[in-house]
Amino acid sequence: MKVFSLNYGPHDSFVAPARGAPQLWRLGLGIVLVAGIFLVLSQIIFGTLFGLLGPEITGQITRDGGTGQTAAGMFLVLLQLGLLGVASGIVCVILHKRGALTLIGPFGLAFRQFTVVAVAMLVLSVALWLLPPYGFGDPLVHNMSTGRWLLLLPFALIAVLVQSGAEEVFFRGYIQQQLAARFRSPLIWLAMPAILFGLGHYLPESAGSNAGMIALWATVFGVLMADLTARTGTLGPAIALHFFNNVSAMVFISVPDEMSGLALFVLPFGIADEAQMAMWLPVDFALMVVGWLAARLALRV
Repeated sequence: MKVFSLNYGPHDSFVAPARGAPQLWRLGLGIVLVAGIFLVLSQIIFGTLFGLLGPEITGQITRDGGTGQTAAGMFLVLLQLGLLGVASGIVCVILHKRGALTLIGPFGLAFRQFTVVAVAMLVLSVALWLLPPYGFGDPLVHNMSTGRWLLLLPFALIAVLVQSGAEEVFFRGYIQQQLAARFRSPLIWLAMPAILFGLGHYLPESAGSNAGMIALWATVFGVLMADLTARTGTLGPAIALHFFNNVSAMVFISVPDEMSGLALFVLPFGIADEAQMAMWLPVDFALMVVGWLAARLALRV
């Protein structure tokens, strides 16, 4: 395996279904429609659910969903983001006249690749926990009891899989496929979805001066996921890597500021803590690259 080789042959078959309707106006309109359908579906589904629960419970869940600092809030955030994948599939069928599953690639192959990468990420995660250095400096803070966490764990894993899969379907499936159907240069179809993904993670109101670095992290992550998709011809590996990354950051150890409602532990500092985050963001960058390399090694691509 050559680390820096661009073996993107499988990407051609991944993009092939999008070549029937590659016009940029369709992509632009499609992104607008995805956003609109996402909002409509959110209103219908959650509006109906909240109507059954009553105003008091609805108000509390809605407030929790703004920060994700409770389990109910996190489930709301993650499952709502899952509608992004549904909206992408609907637009794919209506506007581009192709099947929604073409956004993922051949399903059997995608599932096998997902499984291989998931096993590799599990082995890597266990190794990182067992090998030195140990700990995070200051002690981690228990966010909830272990018993409650174990009770919520199966549902949390499903919710994170829905969220991470939906984001991959939209960014690396829909947008990347449509751009690659129109432009041959990887600089366009690798970079543009990643930049949009990074902008979606730019949150200066909560991250403060660290917002730019976190957005850069997300952009690099998007590039690596696009690269992995191009090397394998399906979204399976990118979904697996995205899933394990988010499980680590949302279900095991989170930051206390937000998106911590399902985590067993939280860090003793928040994302706006410039000094502490400056120490740990390079570690996160390194772990991201290690995960990408591990996925490629497992798949031999």
